[in-house]
Amino acid sequence: MIKFNIRGENIEVTEALRDYVEDRISNLEKYFNDGHEMIAHVSLKTYKDKSAKVEVTIPAKQITLRAEDKSRDLYNSIDSVQEKLARQIRKYKTRINTKSEHTALADEFAELEAGEELTEAVSRLVRTKNVDLKPMTVDEATLQMDMLSHDFFFFIDGDTNQPAVIYKRSDGNVGLIEGR
Repeated sequence: MIKFNIRGENIEVTEALRDYVEDRISNLEKYFNDGHEMIAHVSLKTYKDKSAKVEVTIPAKQITLRAEDKSRDLYNSIDSVQEKLARQIRKYKTRINTKSEHTALADEFAELEAGEELTEAVSRLVRTKNVDLKPMTVDEATLQMDMLSHDFFFFIDGDTNQPAVIYKRSDGNVGLIEGR
């Protein structure tokens, strides 16, 4: 069962809008085994240029599902996010079915119905690269990422001595993922 945490930014979340979001996202319940209670965090935003952005995050036991869409029509964005999440679930389920080592994830998802397998090519590991991790500051790691023209950079944070990843965000800024 999916519970909802819906919030709006620059928009009032009316009962009709709440019902529409809950109806569309609840369609994803068929992909999960019964008894799994999840919370869907839904963010609805509108901008001055009349565009709307919908972000949905559903943290599950083994994975976190996340999708977003921005368009001129809020309802189309909700539909698009629901389709993206369904595609993600089918992709994960297809991977699980082809690899036996993901049995913990298999418990999370219900069986896909016949003909519902993902028709897109399933990603596979095609290259492994070993790197020497050196302690450095976030600023040094950002510089290294830029110099290598990569979208991310894996390093040991010199302040915490823990693994970390910096990455380029779609808004042009840099994000940091810290290990523990």
